[in-house]
This record gives sequence, structure tokens and C-alpha cells, in this order.
Amino acid sequence: MQHKSFDAVNDSEHHTLVVEGGAMRGIFAAGVLDAFIAENFYPFDSAIGVSAGSTNLIGYLAGNHKRSYKVITDYARREEFMNIRRYLKGGHFCDVSWLWHTSFEEQPLNIPQFLERKIPLTVVTTSIVSGKACYYLVNETNMNDLFPASCAMPVVFREFPPIDEEPMTDGGLADSIPVIRAYEQGARIITVLLSQPLGFKKKPARFPNLLKPLFADHPALFAAVTARNDQYNRALDFIAKPPEDLQLNIIAPPSNFPVSRFTMDLDSLNMGYNQGINAGSRFIAESLVQHRVR
Repeated sequence: MQHKSFDAVNDSEHHTLVVEGGAMRGIFAAGVLDAFIAENFYPFDSAIGVSAGSTNLIGYLAGNHKRSYKVITDYARREEFMNIRRYLKGGHFCDVSWLWHTSFEEQPLNIPQFLERKIPLTVVTTSIVSGKACYYLVNETNMNDLFPASCAMPVVFREFPPIDEEPMTDGGLADSIPVIRAYEQGARIITVLLSQPLGFKKKPARFPNLLKPLFADHPALFAAVTARNDQYNRALDFIAKPPEDLQLNIIAPPSNFPVSRFTMDLDSLNMGYNQGINAGSRFIAESLVQHRVR
């Protein structure tokens, strides 16, 4: 089941912002988008995000400067979120539901600003029934369901949050970098915000047979897990060789980006955040130069 995101367009100027997830690696996107907020830089007609990329995007579109930084460097480093002892006792390793709902209550989003901005935001989830990507437009009534579902990494989060009564898991399993989706929906200018340095390629899952028992009740999801490197690298190939009618902009971390999926070290996170701010500021400057040339 695939749900239509922004209405398909026939517009050579339609500009979509695509933001990859990556758990704590989302600190880079947080920096980029905070640089955008600081300069009131909103040139996009639509946006689509996956997992941590989706939560970064809602903060950006709501204009909440440094909210994502606070969520990642504070809330996501608390034991209430990531806790190996709880996991060994049968609980969640990463409690994405706690993270979303607690930060939503204590660091409120400027929802009126998000709605007033009128930049449609699509969130990606993965159906555990089909193993396919599902795409949902965010609104006031569904956001508290969509964002935890998009971030619900299987195994480390032991539940499958339902959307329209269909159990879901992390959107990155089925469409990690939804640049092809954006193009198929009609975008002809796409800015892609990656969470890995350029040149990265995803390797196949190690020891897939050891993973199989974990997904015994969900064969389609297991197929998505084992094929993730293929869909991820297919998106990278599309980015490397885009269609002739597509203007593609890429913002990626530098080669010395120090953050991995579960990095907790605050100095490393701050370094990644500042790298994002610098990359975002450069992108704004380059965009302004291109605009003047035109």
C-alpha cells in the first residue's frame, strides 16, 4: 500500500527537500536545517523525510530553531530513550515513542507556523505486512502517530505502531532516501540532505540467516531488511546519475563526520551539528549566487 504524498505535479520548478534518517546521525541535518531557519531560507515547495529525517523536517518547517539539536543531544541521550538494561529485560532498546511524545510535550512545535507555511511534508514508513514503503502527508491529527512509526527501528523498538490499522516500522527499511519518489511525484529540482559522507555505499546485511528468526512472523519485513542495501544503493545511483530533466542538489556530511547511528558522545554530536551548520550556510550562499546569475 502506497499513499500519495504531495499531489503529483507537472512543474519544472517544483522543488522538493529530501532528508535521510540515520538516528543520531540526524545531528548533521539538524545543523543544516537550523542554518536554514536562521536565514529564513524556505525555497521548497514540498518536503519528504524518513525516520530522524522526518522529525528534523517538522522542526524546520515549524521554524523551531535548535529544537532538533535539543532533542538529539539531550532527550536522545537519556536512559529513558536508549537503555540496554531495559532491552535485556524484554523492553525497548530505543523507545522512540517516549522520545517523540516527551519532546513534543516539553519542546512544543510551532504547529500554526508549520500549517501557515504551506510546504507539504510527507513521512515515510514501512509496512510490516508488505515490506513496502508507505507515504503519508502530515497534518495536525496524524503527526503523533506518523513520526514514532517512521522512527520505529525493528528489533530495538519492540512494537509496530499502527497507521490506519496497519502495523508499521522505520521508513528507512523500504525507502531510505526517497529521492526517486520525489522525482516520480513530479519534482524537477530536488535537494537531498544525506546523513553519510559522499562515496558511502551500504553493504548487505551480515549473517542474514541469524536475523531470520527475529522476523519469523513477518517474512515481507525480513525481505525488506535483507534487500535494504539494494534499495539504498539504487537511490545513491540515481543521485550520482540523475535524469537530464532533474536539477539535483546534494548536502552531505564531510569525510570526517564523527557521528554513527548510536553515538552518545556530546563533543562528537556538537562537531557533527557544527558541520551541518557550515554546510547549510554554504548552500544558502551558493543558492543566492545562482539566483543572482539567473
